[in-house]
Amino acid sequence: MADPFEVRMRFTNQLRQLSASVTSSQKAAQYALRHKDLAEDLHSCILEQLERSNLNMRANIMYFIEHFLDMAHKDGQEDYIRMMQRDIIRVVDAVAPDDGSGAANVKVVRKVLQALHAKSFLDATILTDIFEVLRERGESYVSSQGDLVLSPSANNSSLSGYDANMPPSQTAIHAPPPPTATTAGPSTHGSAKATATANNNNNNTTAGTSSSSHHSNLNKRGGGINTAAPRLDKKQVEQRIEEDRERHKRLRENIWAVPSREEMERLLDETSELGEDDMRGDVGGAGGVGEELAGGDYGGAEIAEMTRRKELLLQQQQQQQEREQQDNDKDKEDQDVDMTSA
Repeated sequence: MADPFEVRMRFTNQLRQLSASVTSSQKAAQYALRHKDLAEDLHSCILEQLERSNLNMRANIMYFIEHFLDMAHKDGQEDYIRMMQRDIIRVVDAVAPDDGSGAANVKVVRKVLQALHAKSFLDATILTDIFEVLRERGESYVSSQGDLVLSPSANNSSLSGYDANMPPSQTAIHAPPPPTATTAGPSTHGSAKATATANNNNNNTTAGTSSSSHHSNLNKRGGGINTAAPRLDKKQVEQRIEEDRERHKRLRENIWAVPSREEMERLLDETSELGEDDMRGDVGGAGGVGEELAGGDYGGAEIAEMTRRKELLLQQQQQQQEREQQDNDKDKEDQDVDMTSA
């Protein structure tokens, strides 16, 4: 049995080296699956790295979770799936916290959670509750597809530096920080008061169902206080853009990939039926196309027509050979006569 401390250190290093490539995710996932006897410790490593890493690393780990649970399900190791279902609120709170520092990761959270729900790893009720809490933190759906981005409150109309169409990798950089208590105007103060009232009402709600329990856990983590989001340096911005480009390229490759069986069935459906223009004079010759198609999926009349054409062609070839043989015999007789005369 391997040393638990060494296993934790190696797995932690692999999590820190995660990138947009599939290879890095597969390597870390396979390592965790090999050491399934330390599943609880390795799961805690994932949570620790989510809470300690920077913005880009949180996104990489979030994508890794989807890949990891998929491999664990195929390998029959349901313990990792159950632990992730248990701590999914903590994961979301770490990747997209309430202080606005994870605004660029909100779209990542939504995409991964929807993928986990499509694979039956998450319940639809939990997914709805998480999205509702994210909207309460300031994110809103701005398109028909429901993409989540950082959006200013309706009362904070003075925040004019925000662009709703901004890419997710640049939202946390260009979005202006929320006004503080010393600089806020009357309208901002009213918005903060309304936010505090809403948070107070949420905290006073009785937790009688699983939905209210999820709300309570998420709200306690953030505390309902929005602080200025930290700015990313140029290197982190370039790294995030490059990783997003790599993921989008791989997504396009997956979209164009078609299984061979489906491609064959589509070709059969799109191919037109055999017409008169497809039947040519030389079809059905010896070793020709007609001989190959005779055993295909054709009707009796079509097969009979191709057989008739083949027989006719064979007769023509036989007659041509007989004429050539007669001509050769005649030429030979003429030569014999000439030699006799000489």
